[in-house]
Formats: sequence, C-alpha cells, structure tokens
Amino acid sequence: MKRMLAPSILSADFKVLGEQIRTTSENGAEYLHFDVMDGMFVPSISFGMPVLKSIQGVSSQVMDVHLMVMDPIRYVEAFHEAGADFLTVHLEACEDIQAALDKIHAYGMKAGVSIKPATPVESLLPILDQVEMFLIMSVEPGFGGQAFIPESLDKIKTLRAMLDEKGLNANIEVDGGIYHSNVKDVLDAGANVIVAGSAVFKGSIGENVNGFMEILRAYE
Repeated sequence: MKRMLAPSILSADFKVLGEQIRTTSENGAEYLHFDVMDGMFVPSISFGMPVLKSIQGVSSQVMDVHLMVMDPIRYVEAFHEAGADFLTVHLEACEDIQAALDKIHAYGMKAGVSIKPATPVESLLPILDQVEMFLIMSVEPGFGGQAFIPESLDKIKTLRAMLDEKGLNANIEVDGGIYHSNVKDVLDAGANVIVAGSAVFKGSIGENVNGFMEILRAYE
C-alpha cells in the first residue's frame, strides 16, 4: 500500500498560502489536508469552503477535507462544489453516519470517517466496508501542536487488522503530533496517510517534506 504525506494547512502562513502549497507539492506531498472546525464540535474555528475553492489550480494534490463540525451532512454539497476529493466526517458528530456516507458518495467524493482518541476503534466495524479512508486522531481534535498520544498506535494496529481480516485496503490516515522522529512508529502500526502540520510548515517546508518523503518511500 502506498504511503502518502498530507500537509495540514492549519499550520501554514496564509499570507503566502499558494506558494507554500506549491512547495509541498513540488517536494512530493500528494495530499493536502484541510481541517475545518466550527467552534461547536471542537472549541476552535478555522476556515471553510472559500479557502478550499480559492486554491483550485494551485496544485494537483488530492484535496483531503476533514470536517470537525456538528451534523456534517449539511455541508457535503458545498465542499463538493469547492473541490474536495476526500471528505472525512467524525463518527461522533453524525446523527446518521450511513446517510452522511451515502451523500458523500452520491456527490462523487471518497468518504472518510474519523474518531477521537477516546472513541473505541471497534465502533467503526459497522461501516468498515463503506469507507475509503479512516482517520485516527492521535491528539484531541481542535488545536495544532499537541503531543502524539502513544495509545493511538494500538488503535492503528487494531484497525489495520480489522481491515485485513475482511480483505479491505482502505487508507488509514493519522493526524496529530507526527514528526520525523515518530512517523516510522505510525507507519509500522499500519497507517499509510500521514497528516503533518507544524512538522511541515515550521522552518524549511521543502526540507521538512523531503524528510518525510524519504521515510515514506523506504516502505515502497
């Protein structure tokens, strides 16, 4: 399974966002991660459809949108129109997770489901074969720069075993506290899409991305 880097623009400098996005793409990051927060499901408020729409054409990266919002089914059509390729919703935020997944697929997007650190990974069993990507939060969602929760590795391992048992090859994405120093542990546990914010956008973006890509390519 291919390993990919998904830089999170939550940590980018919006004064030069387009330039920074191009730098991540030119150095091998195939995904671009958008953390959308509503101030209700999580305490913070971030950005929404206009930011996603504004960068169309800047790069050909996969637009990976993570909705940390209540009742996310309300926004499926709008994010499709804004250019999302993957649309990830939180299991805990959906009144009817099946309806949300069906709507995402109806608009031609790939569906993702995320769970918070306290949510058991076994709660994903009923939808295991209906999702293209599962997002394990390795920090409490809502704020950047937090430390990786070590117990997340066990959740990744368990989820990969659950998928393997059913012959499924969905992506496992992990978000929160990942740096060059611990990304191998995350990959070894079974993840294949790595979200990194501070570890990409603080300092030399090109060098940071290259450092991740060197590690990821060693798994090919």
